[in-house]
Amino acid sequence: MKKFGLTILTAFLGGALALGAYKIIENKYASNMSLEDKQKVYFTNNPLPSSNVSSTGEVDLTVAAAEVTPAVVYIRTTYPNQQSSGQDQMQQLFGDMFGGRMPQQGPQMASGSGVIISPDGYIVTNNHVVEKADKIEITTNDHRHYTAKVIGTDPNTDLALIKINATNLPIVKFGNSDAVKVGEWVLAVGNPFKLTSTVTAGIVSAKGRGIGIIGSENQDEEQNTPFGHMRVQRQGGKQLNTGIESFIQTDAAINPGNSGGALVNTKGELIGINSAIASHTGSYEGYGFAIPINLAKKVLNDIEKYGAVK
Repeated sequence: MKKFGLTILTAFLGGALALGAYKIIENKYASNMSLEDKQKVYFTNNPLPSSNVSSTGEVDLTVAAAEVTPAVVYIRTTYPNQQSSGQDQMQQLFGDMFGGRMPQQGPQMASGSGVIISPDGYIVTNNHVVEKADKIEITTNDHRHYTAKVIGTDPNTDLALIKINATNLPIVKFGNSDAVKVGEWVLAVGNPFKLTSTVTAGIVSAKGRGIGIIGSENQDEEQNTPFGHMRVQRQGGKQLNTGIESFIQTDAAINPGNSGGALVNTKGELIGINSAIASHTGSYEGYGFAIPINLAKKVLNDIEKYGAVK
């Protein structure tokens, strides 16, 4: 009996040592994996549901919504209050006394959306959501709160990669934006007007749109690239790349706060990062635009590896 107990104890210790060694190797390997490799490992262990058609034969958007919503986060950014001129200081002191409107005091705040793309906390969003922010606060769909750091940004595509210290997070699977077809159903998931975890549906209205919003200042000319339309600025004969656009256009409702959120197909695969609207009022008028994920992957992989786009 004593010999049997010793055998059991030896087996238990051997198993524990093997498991510990495996975890060390796994963590070391994971730290060297690219974002796409992390996605492959995650979805090998967590495959997406195969069916997106209901029992009545209709396209079923509930499966995609359920898969994606947990991995779309609410981003709240804080900016320093800028009171630079003497006039601003006088208004702050005497504005109400003379019937003027007192300017807002303290730090300024804004909000947007982001998409978790790796289980260890990498999040993609728009550059304009986090640009020049003093503090970036993340709230996940299950109401956990984190402070994020910026890994890198690319104003030329309006993309940013940020990270939170967390593990085992739900993520959205990369799709293939080149395979997207005009007329297919899509979902936009984000936080418009601070209404967290909002899902809207529509179709792909057009592809390859260049709408002139990225790097639009001092625009001189346009060139075509394999990724889309690049606006080019020239100074003293030198060419400066100022923006690449090849937007997926959709009529899924996108509003302020949706920036950086997910555009997904009916399988729940990420095909674009919601970025802009065309509107005379500042709110949804039927035209939304998303950065195609195939362009975003190239940018994000460079940022994750080098801190900037190569």
